Amino acid sequence: MNIGLTGGIATGKSSVSAYLASKGALLIDADVIAREVMMPGHPVLAAAVKRFGQAILNEDGTLDRKKLGSIVFQQPEERKALEAITHPAIRREMRERAAAYELQHPDKLVVSDIPLLYESGLEDGFEEVMVVYVPRSVQRDRLMSRDGMTAAQAEARMDVQMDIERKKQLADIVIDNSGLWPETEQQIDTYLQRKGLL
Repeated sequence: MNIGLTGGIATGKSSVSAYLASKGALLIDADVIAREVMMPGHPVLAAAVKRFGQAILNEDGTLDRKKLGSIVFQQPEERKALEAITHPAIRREMRERAAAYELQHPDKLVVSDIPLLYESGLEDGFEEVMVVYVPRSVQRDRLMSRDGMTAAQAEARMDVQMDIERKKQLADIVIDNSGLWPETEQQIDTYLQRKGLL
């Protein structure tokens, strides 16, 4: 079974994906693949250098993420250009890994962890989508304490993503992570039991 996992910034999606993996799920992490395609020698990095210039590289040929980030986060059209280079390769790699996992382990849950799953219109590629949810106020408070942000900075970061309430409405499975962690674990276990995976 192949599901998509998403949430919002500071909702605890990484903790949920780690817990699912600890219960035997096979995890495909979009962020990990995004880093892999930007490694020296990868054609995606070469295309990014062609578009943004040698200045985005460190002296050893690795990507200077801060430099690239300073370009793309200030200018929406530059961010779109970067996404046009990276997203197709990331999606292709995720699809290939998911297909291979399903073939090799048909009895296991395959979880694709994708932060911007709905924003990228990828929901149709999965049997179900699981959303890790906390109310927006909790999201903001967690971001402020975790990353030392002001309320305004946290709100700005959250506004880049689809509203968490909208994701909750769209979800096939909602994991409410606003309480204590054992309560979150219980929800995940209940889901896995229902699917015969625990």
